[in-house]
Amino acid sequence: MAFDYDKYIRPGKLPHIWCPGCGHGIVMKGLIRAIDAVGLDKKNTAIVSGIGCASRLPGYIDCCTLHTAHGRAAAFATGVKMAKPEMDVILVGGDGDGTAIGGNHFIHACRRNINMTYIIMNNKIYGMTGGQFSPATPTGAKASTTPYGNPDPAFDIAKLAIGAGATFVARGTAYHANQIDKLIAEAIQHKGFSVVEILDDCPTTYGRRNKFRSVIEMMNVLKDIAVPVKAAEKMSPEQLQGKILTGVLYKEEKPEYTTEYAKVIERAKAAK
Repeated sequence: MAFDYDKYIRPGKLPHIWCPGCGHGIVMKGLIRAIDAVGLDKKNTAIVSGIGCASRLPGYIDCCTLHTAHGRAAAFATGVKMAKPEMDVILVGGDGDGTAIGGNHFIHACRRNINMTYIIMNNKIYGMTGGQFSPATPTGAKASTTPYGNPDPAFDIAKLAIGAGATFVARGTAYHANQIDKLIAEAIQHKGFSVVEILDDCPTTYGRRNKFRSVIEMMNVLKDIAVPVKAAEKMSPEQLQGKILTGVLYKEEKPEYTTEYAKVIERAKAAK
């Protein structure tokens, strides 16, 4: 039987605003399947975003949703989780919103290990807000602000999350659609700050500038560069050159922030 997405979509919100061929719709369907698989209560689930193409996602899903300021999703989500620690909190956004404008909030959310899941849709550019290059834009790629090629090295978002203290980090691609829900479901069930980076495509703002002939070509690139973690263990450094690892990249158990903060409150009450 086909999956019933309608029970998770707000009435009257479709069609969505994403361009034909954009990978964000694939990610949204994966998130919906993950929410269903884990059995989250829609009334007890908050989906928080900032600004940008990816950040429009919460508007379509029938949960508690919060569309905030550019780059501030992690800060608002932290407020939700601190006020109502019992809620399941999921952040969604793009590479620019999450790691450029929101970069400082992102690293401190990782550092605190607050129990939330951040889905970063990495399409390598600011798709909605002008086509500027982002911290994830490949060196040499063109954007509105780098018309002769980007001179900057790109962030490895997954490594950044691990280095900042996230306790669950995974990566998938929009091409490997059947893997997305499994990665997100595992991230939601992990107690701590979880990051799921999804490499997807922006055929309009990125693809046209960088001379991709079609969405199919962009998707084939995602297929060709992705290597599952277990397969990578059997490959040489030469074979892994230019490849991107996918799957669960890092996982550990550490004290969770809201639980530790509750202990501080109890100590403060006892001291009075």
